[in-house]
Amino acid sequence: MEQNNTKNYGSALYTLVTVFFFWGFLAASNGIFIPFCKTHFQLTQFESQLIDFTFYGGYFIGSLILYFASQITRVDILNKLGYKNGIVLGLVISAAGALVMIPAVATGSFAFILSSFFIIALGFSLQQTAANPFVVALGPPETGSNRLNFAGAINNIGGLLGPIVVSIVLFGTAKGAADASTVKLSSIDTLYYILAGLFLAVAIFFYISKLPVVTSDEKIEASKKPTLPLIIMFLAFCLILIADQLAGFTGIAKATFIYAALAIIILTLISSLFAAQKSQEGWGAMQYPQLILGMIAIFTYVGTEVTIQSNMGALLKLPLFGNFTESQMSPFISLYWGSLMIGRWTGAIGAFDLSKTTKNILTIIVPFAAFAVILLVNRSSGVDVSNLYIYAISIAVMIAAFYIGQQKPVRTLVSLGVLGMIFMLIGLFSTGMVAVFAFISGGLCCSIMWPSIFSLAITGLGKYTGQGSAFLIMMILGGSIIPPVQGLMADTMGIHQSYVVPVIGFAYIVFFAWKVRVELIKQGINIDHVQVEKSGGH
Repeated sequence: MEQNNTKNYGSALYTLVTVFFFWGFLAASNGIFIPFCKTHFQLTQFESQLIDFTFYGGYFIGSLILYFASQITRVDILNKLGYKNGIVLGLVISAAGALVMIPAVATGSFAFILSSFFIIALGFSLQQTAANPFVVALGPPETGSNRLNFAGAINNIGGLLGPIVVSIVLFGTAKGAADASTVKLSSIDTLYYILAGLFLAVAIFFYISKLPVVTSDEKIEASKKPTLPLIIMFLAFCLILIADQLAGFTGIAKATFIYAALAIIILTLISSLFAAQKSQEGWGAMQYPQLILGMIAIFTYVGTEVTIQSNMGALLKLPLFGNFTESQMSPFISLYWGSLMIGRWTGAIGAFDLSKTTKNILTIIVPFAAFAVILLVNRSSGVDVSNLYIYAISIAVMIAAFYIGQQKPVRTLVSLGVLGMIFMLIGLFSTGMVAVFAFISGGLCCSIMWPSIFSLAITGLGKYTGQGSAFLIMMILGGSIIPPVQGLMADTMGIHQSYVVPVIGFAYIVFFAWKVRVELIKQGINIDHVQVEKSGGH
């Protein structure tokens, strides 16, 4: 009987990690879909970034719904529903979103297509909230981090394949010179029928499988004061959605509302930080400075990670940066998301009990082995990858930054944050493939920022750790807000110059690392004993 259970749990794990693949696949494929939609629908750069706005906005709204439902009922809704049922429900919602894409494409309505992305992401939000603790529960607790590493690796593979597969579906090839304006949108019907079928198949498997009951004994703490800041951030999110209508009604430039939305979110968090320092009562997890600073950091990190590649399609179309068509961009978008895989695979070495010499050797071998996988996958789709070989220089620089970081979150964030700023500045002050590869190198720097920020932000939260984690997940909102802001800047100052946005993003992450170290020392926490948990990214 025990062997059967082990077998069932093993097959459940292998099936569960498919949702991690879906997250990576669809998020990365947006890098191809965004420039395609921009050309097909004749959109501005800002309008094209609404794909990310709705996709990552779905994560935020889904998390917000769960939080407020739990606060109102004083019951952890997901815990009551059960993590298994939560994943099943999330998969069904995502399947519904994928099926909505079919009539959306048939109508040729960009707004309808955005609605489909939003529904898919709502399902992803529920899946992500439930899947991580479920992965840990599918086996001995002491090997839980290994299972999360495995799931994170599958997420990276999805990110690597997404741009290539979508390019082939849209253009019939990953290397051709097809024009997006001549491609029929109906060519993506098959892709979304397959995705909907896969979502439903995995949901049915989980529903009929005998799996462990995963629940939490943690009680919901009554924390009323975070409610207002979260509502204000929700309204700021909506402000971007209705910016066009407000501009037409008031005569005020649309840009004013977009920049105001970003400012409102940041200022709301900063004002909450000062208010909680004056009186901690009722703030829950937000009474801790490291948590609010971490919320801004996650917001900034996700926004930076997403905006670099989401706006890259417009950059690659310029004559100074290669004059590529939409059908020729997949190797570069794939390399960007593959860069996160390179960094995460390298970072995962520290999770294993190996000698220092072995770790040092693997820290050099693993990133280049991961790079070889990226080249092989792209080559198998018929792409000439010889122009990507030079990227090995960026990987060598990243390895040096990893040695400086020493798997300690503050050192890691400072070294990778400074390196990210340098790469972005090189991209800003150069053109051609030097600039393209410099911007793509941002993926290497983003690779293990999520666990570093997360571990620092929840350190010392005690009984509020669960609530703090939920607040941090909400800040995936950054992937919804920052890309449209850069898109707006691109429409006014040029796509190349708009890459000042990720420079600012990396700069804040460096500031966060310094500031949170100061705050934790004030609380008597030895920051050098906090280790980076290698569990991939969002």
